[in-house]
Amino acid sequence: MSARPSRRRARAMTLLEILVSLGILAMISILIYGAFDSMARGKKGETLRVDRARQGRLAVDRIAREVQSAFLTMHQPQNQALVVRLTAFSGKSSRDFDRLDFAAFAHRRTNSDSPESDQCELGYFVVKDPDVADKMDLVRREQTPIDLEPLRGGVVNVLAENVESLHFKYLDPMTGLWSDTWDTTQLSGQPGRLPLEVRITLTMKEIRNEPAYTYTTKVMIPMREPLSFGISQ
Repeated sequence: MSARPSRRRARAMTLLEILVSLGILAMISILIYGAFDSMARGKKGETLRVDRARQGRLAVDRIAREVQSAFLTMHQPQNQALVVRLTAFSGKSSRDFDRLDFAAFAHRRTNSDSPESDQCELGYFVVKDPDVADKMDLVRREQTPIDLEPLRGGVVNVLAENVESLHFKYLDPMTGLWSDTWDTTQLSGQPGRLPLEVRITLTMKEIRNEPAYTYTTKVMIPMREPLSFGISQ
């Protein structure tokens, strides 16, 4: 009598068993993908938070450093037709985004032999990103040499992205009070003098419903009176 193979040993997988196996494999694949996707999103979010915090800190540090070098000068030709520059300190207030323009000793020469001065016009203000909706960026304007339009001209570069608010306040040494505005170009403002201190507050936009990053600092301006070397009083 010939040996006959056992039915259990010879039985092949049924279609139902194959479908169940594929379903289990798909579930495991989805779980693995979800874990890796969660890690990738977490890493991306942390990178965004670190980059935004870094931009905010560096922006406030730079503004504070350059505001300290602000100055005014009385050195002008007696002939008004020969006047080619105007130094000013102008701080304008708005609901969310203030603006500050001033003359400063902050220009950096990239070539040591270049006939350039360290004097320049600087401006800090917030503009809308033309390529991204609801995105506001803090920009820095630099004009060198100083000209007759202290609020215009120069090269504008982005200093920090995704800004929620920017505010400046100015301490008046004559009254001891903080002011939201300052203008040395108007008789109704503060002609011929700079504030004792400037308070800078920059708020970066929140990321994924986390609290917004806010950076605040105060700096003193050493040269509050206009430069007048060699000018008889």
